[in-house]
Formats: sequence, C-alpha cells, structure tokens
Amino acid sequence: MTDLGASAGWETAGETRVTLERLLSVVGVGAVELHSAPEGLGTTVTGVNVLDLLEPVIRPRELLLAVGVDPRSPQGVDVVRRAGESGAAGVVFGPGRPEPAAGALQAAAEAGGTALLFRTAWCTWAHLVGVLRAGLASAGVPPLAGLGGPRLGDLNSLADAVAALVGGAVTIEDTESRVLAYSSTEENVDEHRRLTILGRRVPPWRVAAMREAGFFQALWAGDDVLHRPAHGQDPERLVGAVRAGGEALGSIWVAAVAGRPLAPNASEALRAAARTAAAHLLHHRTHSSGDRLVEDAARALLEDRGSVEVLAERASLPPREPCAVLAVGTGAAGHGDDDPSGLHGLLALHCAAYGHRTVVVPAGGRILVLLSALDRDPDRAESQVTRLGESLANQLSATLGRPVKIGLGDVAPGLAGAPESRRSAELALRALTEATRSRTVARTEDVADTVGILHVVGALRGVALPPQTSVARLRAFDAEHGGSCLVQTLRAYLDHFGDVSAASRALGVHSNSLRYRLRRITQVSGLDLESPDARLLAQLQLRLSDQGDGTH
Repeated sequence: MTDLGASAGWETAGETRVTLERLLSVVGVGAVELHSAPEGLGTTVTGVNVLDLLEPVIRPRELLLAVGVDPRSPQGVDVVRRAGESGAAGVVFGPGRPEPAAGALQAAAEAGGTALLFRTAWCTWAHLVGVLRAGLASAGVPPLAGLGGPRLGDLNSLADAVAALVGGAVTIEDTESRVLAYSSTEENVDEHRRLTILGRRVPPWRVAAMREAGFFQALWAGDDVLHRPAHGQDPERLVGAVRAGGEALGSIWVAAVAGRPLAPNASEALRAAARTAAAHLLHHRTHSSGDRLVEDAARALLEDRGSVEVLAERASLPPREPCAVLAVGTGAAGHGDDDPSGLHGLLALHCAAYGHRTVVVPAGGRILVLLSALDRDPDRAESQVTRLGESLANQLSATLGRPVKIGLGDVAPGLAGAPESRRSAELALRALTEATRSRTVARTEDVADTVGILHVVGALRGVALPPQTSVARLRAFDAEHGGSCLVQTLRAYLDHFGDVSAASRALGVHSNSLRYRLRRITQVSGLDLESPDARLLAQLQLRLSDQGDGTH
C-alpha cells in the first residue's frame, strides 16, 4: 500500500459562506429540527458553541447549544434574548419543542432575530456537536465539477458520478465497512467487489486482514488517497476517506475494471470527490427512517386511504385543528414530469422558518405540503395559507432561478378533510400551469374560469365525435402534407378572438399570409369561421388535442 500524496488543510481551503439553510439541508431533520427563523434562512453560520451557564460566552453568527436549559422556563427565554443581543445565528434546545401557547420564547426569538431549533430525541448532545461541526465543514465545500448533479444524499448517483471521473468502479462505504452505494457497470467486476456488493458489506475475513495490516489506521489518520497496485486477479485500487470537521464519515473505493487503467488524474479526482461527498454522507446518516414513515403516512392520508390517527401520532400533528394542503410545482403546462427533488428540502426548511407544522410529500411531478395547526378562525386561517404560499413562491423561485407555482387548498377543520384540500390545491396548481398569465399562487376560485374549462374538457373525453369534423379534416390535411401549419394557424386565430394582426404577430407571419391561410382552412376543412358553434367546437377539439388526446 503506497501513499500517493497529501491534501492538508482541505477543510478550510476553497470554502464558501455557510447559511442556515445550507447547514440544515446537509445535517437534516434526523439530528436537529428547525422551529422558526425570524431573520430567514440566509443567516450566516460560522460555528457551534455549547452554552456554559457559569461562564456564558455567546458569539455572533454561531449556533448556541443550550444544554440543560428548559425552553419552557424563564431561563430559556433569557438565553434566547441574550443570544439575540449577541447576534447568534440560533439557539438549539433539547428534544420536545414547546407548545405554540408558549409565546414568550417565540417573542424573544423574533425580537432578537434568532432562530429556534430543537435536538431530536435520538441524537445525543455529544453526537450533535460532531454532526453540526461536520455539517459546517462539508456545507462550505463548493461542488466539484462533474459532481454537481446528484441530489443531496443520493449516494447511488454520487457513486456513478465519481466513477465517471476516475474511470473505474466505485463503492461508497460507512466507517464500519458497510456498503452504502456502488456505481453501476455492465462489465465484469473482480471477486472482492462482487462479494462486497452482494453481502452489502466487506467480507469479515477481509476486514480482519486489513485491520491487521494497519490499513484502517492509515485510512482514518489522514486525508491521503491510498493506492494498492494490481495483484493477480485483484485489480488496482484507490481508497479515500470522507471526513468533515474532524469526523470520519466513510470511504470511497475505486477499482480498475476489466484490465483498463484508471484515469491519469484518478487520485486527485478521488481526493476532491471525497471532499464533496462529505455533505452527501452526512445527509444520508442524519435522515432517519422515521421521516419516511411520516411521509408514507401523510401520503396515504392525502390519497384518502390512510388513517388520521396514524399520521397524527407519527408526525405529532393535532388531528382536529384546521389544516390545508399546498400543491407546489415548477413544470409548465404539459410538463408534469418536472423533477421536484430540489424543492423538497427547501420547502421543509422554509415552512419551518415561518413556524408552521408541516409534512412535505413528493407526489410525481409536484410536491404536496400538509399545513397543520392553523388558526381556528376561518378568515385568519385562509390568510395564513395565502401568506405562506406567496412567500414560498417568491423565495423558492429566486433560489431555483425558475418560476415556482403553488395551488392553495381549501382550509379543512381537521386532518380528516386533508384529502379534499389536496384535490382543490392540485386543481388550482393545474389551472396555474395551464393559464398563460404570470400568476404563481391561487385558489380554485381565483382561477375558476380555467378550472371550469378543465372540467369541460375532461367531461368531453368520453364523447364520441363524428370522424369528419372540420378540425379532423384539417389535421389530416396537415399530416398528409408533412406539417401542422394550418392547425397552428387556426389555433392562433381562435386564441386571439379573430384578431388577424395579433394572430399574425403570434405566428411571426405577415397579415396577408395569415389571411391566405384562413382561406385555405375554409377550403380544406369546410370550417365556417362565421359560425359561433363551429368556432366553439373547433376550439374544444384543439384543446382536447393539447391535452394529449389525438382521437378527437
């Protein structure tokens, strides 16, 4: 085993500013839960500090861990007040957030602009210190070119991306030599890699041999990439430790495949990839299976096949307090497959920053947000939903660099009404994506005309129309002549209420050309453009074809 080089000081080199949003995205709700962030999630976090009540030192832009302080006590309120005066980024209390009625703590946080966070019950204070420091170190590492694609925590995609960089087969392991992910390959792999992947961990006899040879001591002692030359049927290998904040998170193994040498810069690429991988491994470690159970229970309830009691118990949501659902998407009309993965974590964080109790559920090409514990007054509850929807649309659109649209569901008196709220939210979102206006947030009543036409078009799908309607003949003519010129012209003409000038501008043609096409439309299809009934039927048929039904 030969040491190929050093990378001293990588935890600080090239770091970027770490915001509260970025830190919590990396650390995840498995370790700490955000209650509110009065100053937003863009607050800079520079460190972690454990509160010593005998010698209280509170530094600006740090997270203060209030060990042993009851957030319901006057002492807890005083800690938050002093943290705000000192410019701390936030205060972390022990498990068990206070009820909303405990307004003194929240008032102190809002007055000082200090975030409130709570440690989860399954993460000890000692572990949380290491997790947050590792999170700060890994969150500040800019993405490596070629590794920007994998979603945070998606270790299989990360393994494939690293494999493409180094030119070999990749396995990602935790500190106990358990396999977390591996790159896909269609080529034959060596026996050691095959056994490791099949058993989801390195075989015990191999772990024992490496420990006896001092391999793990060398691996975890520094940041060097270790190299083992090919030996017999065992190919050349590289391995790099994944570390952050002084904590070992795992390792990345690279093996040459089918006798092909690794990339010339494989060692440097692996060293850089290990730095970027720290955030992914930390995110994977701290996102608990309990979150998935809550998400599954919420999805079942929203689909009207789950139990209110199960969700209320798993997510600690009040079953009989007002709730509503938001439907969030970024896709335009006809693009329901838009990937919402980048929205999921952002939505959870931003909702928590406003102090709302929510469950965020991916659902195909959109994301559903179940918003609970709303005000019991119906008007105030509606206002809460509207304010949150507008704030989320503005902030997420700015963060993602593309429009985020949000359908607001009707407020329900309890969780049992969540499925109906979901239906109204999804209908509003669909109307928003269908509409040509730039509106981004709406309830169904705000877009009632678009909702109405969606219902009409949906009802007409089962209606058998005569085979030789004007639009059918026009579509057949375009198909025979290898284009869609006349159908597009008719659509533009009808969409612009028969305004030749506006329709020609939309099509990018001269008005005389448009008039000629209109005459051809009449000749080819027999469509009477002077007839309101003919125009209505044509527009409905065109809308049906826009929805993907080519039978009308």
